[in-house]
Amino acid sequence: MTSALSILSQGPVFAEPGIGDFFPPAFAFEGTIFEMNRMVLVRLIATFALVAVFGIGAARAKLVPGRGQSILELLVIFVRDNVAIETLGEKQGRRFAPILTTIFLAVLFLNMTGVIPGLNIAASSVVAVPLVFAILSYLVFIGAGIQAQGVGGFFKSQLFPPGVPWPIYILLTPIELLSTFVIRPATLTIRLLANMLAGHLMLALLFFGTHFLFFEATGAMKLVGGVTFLSALIFTLFEIFVAALQAFIFAILTAVYIKLSIETH
Repeated sequence: MTSALSILSQGPVFAEPGIGDFFPPAFAFEGTIFEMNRMVLVRLIATFALVAVFGIGAARAKLVPGRGQSILELLVIFVRDNVAIETLGEKQGRRFAPILTTIFLAVLFLNMTGVIPGLNIAASSVVAVPLVFAILSYLVFIGAGIQAQGVGGFFKSQLFPPGVPWPIYILLTPIELLSTFVIRPATLTIRLLANMLAGHLMLALLFFGTHFLFFEATGAMKLVGGVTFLSALIFTLFEIFVAALQAFIFAILTAVYIKLSIETH
């Protein structure tokens, strides 16, 4: 009782942002494969929101779209025209538009949870989520290449580019192997993870600093809280831009990798 009263007497206790934000304790089913913590809950909320928004939008679709339907169609058309068709051409672009749209929208919704009040952390800021999408991208571009060229033709085109003197393959083939089958999925994972992780830490630091300066600091230091608060609002807008940009980059790189797989060098 004495220790509890001493803690309360010290006033509010703040938890500075840190790596622990990304590994919260379990609150249900601890120790099982269904273990629930804050990060899992945020992912489930983002997934449910994505399915609900587009499910309801599709169910209520009309020949003359309303404002909500127009926004949803704009997102889908944007990916189809500016990512799929622009990169892969008309025929192949329409063929791969569904999977590219799924990747774009899923990454976008999972990224956006970082700026939603009450959630306040991007579901993609832990390696499991970027890795899943990187593996999906990996399977798609390898599968597309094998389907287009056959197993032998695909691996030959990727590892033994034509027009190269054969002794150069001793050096070139290991580089192509590493680049195509290791670096591509690794960079997809790391790029998304690093951007979302850094964004959360910056936002948390700014809002934590604002709270501390407003309620704990004295004198002129309270005015600095206004600066950090304004910075937090500006950075929130920037983080929304980054969330959308990273979804676009992930989708367009997947499209580029598909293009490299289905076309011979």
